[in-house]
Amino acid sequence: MSTQVAKEQDIKREWFVVDLEDVVLGRASTEIARVLRGKHKAIYSPSVDTGDFVVVVNADKIKLTGNKLADKKYYRHSGYPGGIREVNAEKLLETKPEMLVQAAVKGMLPKNKLGRKMFKKLKVYAGGEHPHAAQQPKELKF
Repeated sequence: MSTQVAKEQDIKREWFVVDLEDVVLGRASTEIARVLRGKHKAIYSPSVDTGDFVVVVNADKIKLTGNKLADKKYYRHSGYPGGIREVNAEKLLETKPEMLVQAAVKGMLPKNKLGRKMFKKLKVYAGGEHPHAAQQPKELKF
């Protein structure tokens, strides 16, 4: 019995919409990463992108548990000497809540070309509106 590997023509991509209002960031991120990777499908193959598109709305209403709002730090670097910058989760949630969700999900995806391809299927919006109504996304509950 040989192992079946998913082929590109066999993959049927769907669109899902996730409402993050009053949802804990880590719990939501694991489910979003699972759908982006395609682990919820029977044809899942680790070396093939079998995942679906995920549209995230209300990213500005996400919750973090414990002292993470004050203690959790996010770093970026300009590329110049001494160019490291840090911002805590509370400030990032106020200014760019999309980046908070993107950073959490990106850390749960593979760190290679395939992971970057999967990450492009994630669409995050701070408010409750999104421009992907034409794709008729299904609601993803967890």
